Amino acid sequence: MDLTQSMSSLLPSLSRPANHSRIHYAVMFDVGSTGTRIHVYTFIQSDKEKLPILDNEMFQSIKPGLSAYADFPEMAGHTVRMLLKVAKRSVPRVEWKRTPVVLRATAGLRLLPKQKAHALLDQVQSVFDESPFLVPDNSVSIMDGTNEGILAWITVNFLTGHLQTQTQKTVGILDLGGGSTQITFLPKLRKTFESVPSEDYVVRFDILNSTFELYTFSYLGNGLMAARLATLGALGAEGLDWQVFKSSCLPKKFKDEWSFGGLTYQVSGDPEGLSGYKPCYQEVVKVVKGVIHQPHELQDNNLFYAFSYYYDRAVDAGLIDGEQGGRLEVRDFKKRAKEICNKMTKSPPSSPFLCLDLTYITCLLKDGFGFKDSTELQLTKKVKNVEASWALGATLKHFHDLKIH
Repeated sequence: MDLTQSMSSLLPSLSRPANHSRIHYAVMFDVGSTGTRIHVYTFIQSDKEKLPILDNEMFQSIKPGLSAYADFPEMAGHTVRMLLKVAKRSVPRVEWKRTPVVLRATAGLRLLPKQKAHALLDQVQSVFDESPFLVPDNSVSIMDGTNEGILAWITVNFLTGHLQTQTQKTVGILDLGGGSTQITFLPKLRKTFESVPSEDYVVRFDILNSTFELYTFSYLGNGLMAARLATLGALGAEGLDWQVFKSSCLPKKFKDEWSFGGLTYQVSGDPEGLSGYKPCYQEVVKVVKGVIHQPHELQDNNLFYAFSYYYDRAVDAGLIDGEQGGRLEVRDFKKRAKEICNKMTKSPPSSPFLCLDLTYITCLLKDGFGFKDSTELQLTKKVKNVEASWALGATLKHFHDLKIH
C-alpha cells in the first residue's frame, strides 16, 4: 500500500476568528480509480450569508484505489479505517461528533459491476457508522460524473476568488483522472449552448444569489488508465493470462504486466511493427475521435486550469516543476510526446507508458476538445496550497447546499 501525505495551510490560521465566528471541520473522501484520498478541511464561518473562509486542509492519499479490492471488499474498509486516523489527529476530539464525514467514489467504481461496487461501499458505510464522526444521510455513494466536473470548477473558482466576487469572470477546469475526464467552463456565447449534442452538457447552479450556467461533461472511459486499456485493445478482455496486448506506443522490447481496476494484463511493444509518435497517434486517436465533443468556444478569455494526470505527466516529462506547476501551451505536450516516442527505439525510457500517455493527452486536447496548439493551460496540483480537485467543491455544496440543476 503506497501512502503519501502532505499538510497544507492557508496563511497561518488567518488570525483566529472573533467570538461571533465559528470554526468548523469537514472530512471528504475522494475514492478514485488509482487511489483513495482524504481531505480534512477547517473553515471559519462568520456570516451565514457568505461562503466560509478556508483556514486549512490536511490531505493524505493511499494507493491503489478501492476498485482494486473489488474481490476483497474488506480491504476497502481497512483502507478507509487507516485514513480516518488522519481525521482523528486533525480534528479536535470535542468536535468529532459535529464533523461530517462523507465519501464520494468516481470512475473507478462507476466502471465496476454494480454488485461489486456496492459491496465496497457497504464496507465503507460500516466503517463510517462505527466511527465517532457525524455520518449524514447518503454519506457514502458513487458520484455522478457531471457533478465531478462542476464541483472541481467550484473548488478552483472558490480558491481563485471568483465565486466570492460574484463576477462572471471565471476559470475553466480540465480534470484527467484514471477512469474519466472532465471539462467545465462558463461560456460567453449562446452558440456554445445551442451547439451541444444534448442538454446533458449544460448545467446551472446557484450560489450567493448568482446563477451560473456551465458547459460541462464527464467522459467515462476516457481517463488516462482507461485510455491505455482502450489503446491496447484490452477493454473488456478480463485480463486473460495468455493474451498479450501490443501497441506501437510502447518500446519494442518492452514486455510486462500492468494492473488497473483489479485486473492484470500482459502488455508489450510491437517487435514486428512500427513504433514512434505517428503510429502511436493513429492508435490513440481512435479512442478520442467521435467520442469527445468540441465546444463552440474555447480559450477566448477563459483560462483553463488542468490538473490530476495532466499535471502528473507534465512533471514526469520534465515540462513543469513538480512543486510549482506552471503554464504550458498545448503544443508543448505535442513536442515532448514526439521526442519521447521517437526515442523509444534507441533507449527504452524508464517510464514505458510515457509515450502513450503524452500522445493521448495531446490527442485529447487537440482532436478531442479542439484546443489550438497555442492555447495556454495553467498546470496545477494545488491552488493556494489546497488540492485542486472536486473535493472542496463537494464539501462547500454539503455545507451550503449549492443548488445544482
